Amino acid sequence: MKAFIFDLNGTMINDMPYHTKAWQNLLNFELGGNFTWEEVKPQMYGKNPEVLVRMFGPDRFTMEEMNRLSLEKEKKYQQEFLPHLELLPGLHDFLERAYQKGIPMAIGSAAIPFNIDFVLDNLKIRHYFTAIVSADDVELSKPHPETFLKAANLLDVAPEDCLVFEDVPKGAEAAANAGMKAVIITTTHLPREFKYLPNVLHFAEDFNNQFIKGLF
Repeated sequence: MKAFIFDLNGTMINDMPYHTKAWQNLLNFELGGNFTWEEVKPQMYGKNPEVLVRMFGPDRFTMEEMNRLSLEKEKKYQQEFLPHLELLPGLHDFLERAYQKGIPMAIGSAAIPFNIDFVLDNLKIRHYFTAIVSADDVELSKPHPETFLKAANLLDVAPEDCLVFEDVPKGAEAAANAGMKAVIITTTHLPREFKYLPNVLHFAEDFNNQFIKGLF
């Protein structure tokens, strides 16, 4: 592969339980919902307003209200997760090796810039990435391929020459729709949940995996 594209949450950092908890608190305690953890977890993909629409329907909130609620949720998530913020095992070495070899890398995430900056700046890893595609940079969320196709275009690499790292089925599906292979980091979902996707090359708990090390 000539380029690597990384999802962020659950792929580079193991923070999805913190996102799920922040969403559950917002949905139930502030917005009057009654959603279980098992009901909230599968909704952890796409843009934040899309999550609210999936949970409450299209007529409950205005876009302005959804943006305000989303930012409120992200502030609480960051406050709780910051003491635990770290890259998944082996990822820093992987990024450094790719960087030294001149392999271009991008982040393709449904996170808002507020959250992407939180990770990149606190971990001081921004210099590894040539391109960043956030929720604010696309019209259509994963599983639509726009996020990954835009990242490939910014890297000036053909989609079929990009390898995507993801943790959720909708993200791996977006990679498939973009014509890209994917490696799945199993922080969030089990391998059997990806069985309908022909583009998945490998499953790994983290970046110390021998298959991932062998990509170089």
